[in-house]
Amino acid sequence: MAWQCPRCQATLTLTTWPTFDPRCLRDEQTLWRYGALLAVPRNVSLGEGFTPLVPCSAPPYGHFWAKLEFLAPTGSYKDRGTAVLVNHLVAHGVTEVVEDSSGNAGASLAAYAAAASVRATVFVPAHASSAKKRQIAVFGARLVEVPGPRTAAAEACRRAAQQAVSASHAWNPLFLLGQMTVVWELWEQLGGTLPDAVICPLGQGGLLLGLWYGSVALRRAGLVDRLPRLYGVQAAACDPIVRAWECQADVPLPVGEGATVAEGVRIATPVRGREVLAALRATAGEALRVDDRTILDAQATLARRGLFVEPTSATAVAALPVVRRRLSPSARIVVPLTGSGLKEEVGDNS
Repeated sequence: MAWQCPRCQATLTLTTWPTFDPRCLRDEQTLWRYGALLAVPRNVSLGEGFTPLVPCSAPPYGHFWAKLEFLAPTGSYKDRGTAVLVNHLVAHGVTEVVEDSSGNAGASLAAYAAAASVRATVFVPAHASSAKKRQIAVFGARLVEVPGPRTAAAEACRRAAQQAVSASHAWNPLFLLGQMTVVWELWEQLGGTLPDAVICPLGQGGLLLGLWYGSVALRRAGLVDRLPRLYGVQAAACDPIVRAWECQADVPLPVGEGATVAEGVRIATPVRGREVLAALRATAGEALRVDDRTILDAQATLARRGLFVEPTSATAVAALPVVRRRLSPSARIVVPLTGSGLKEEVGDNS
């Protein structure tokens, strides 16, 4: 597996991405159904992958398909990327890792590190959800709370990475391999087709990039003739990619790290922002913003349909009315519901 920097001082990427071949699929209903395509040995698994795809209808959002990523082992979509990344690190003899996270990625790493007998230290903003911080700690990881903005936790982690291996979901491209499996599952669950559009929350952009790279792999294999339009949704209080989109810029624009109920997308400087903007343009998608009131309304509406997700997940549903105006009435739309509402401490967003 080869690596390269796509641009001076930019993030690492893979020189080649997996080629999709249906003949290589394994007879199991986990992410490792695609293990031969990922080229990462499986040493540890918690049963990640193959989350349900269910129809949902809720005014004013209309009908859409919900991909229940919040049913992953640690309650978020991050488990896909973490599983692949941790297995890669274990295969190379890594015994100690560090990560910075607002919650979900840290909890995911703590769980998989525990399963693999790897020591983990997770740096989190002190203001992160108390429920997520408890989840990190219960898996046995060392939890370090860092005062100040999200960037302060990232900087503390970078310093610690001088003594341990960084297992960053933002910087390591192995994380994106795991996220590619979301769209491969969709292709199978939808009978060998892809949806017209996929809407997802947009923080660092790992899920959106996984959807893009995974869709491209299907098209290169001749299994689909088009890519789904990708829509990334940010909170109005922290929207660097939306601002870049509106200005037709190639990189995210500087913004303040404004407070929002959607803490998972409170990323002022997405490290793969250039790639995210390229993916949106390549699929004729769009970057959109929603405010906190609209996010909380969407969260409440989902709960009344039996789907309890955290506010970050609800950002994608909150943008559905706008996306519908961009598409035909018959368009088939998928929304990955990325994180469980059980991760949200009562009062955290009050």
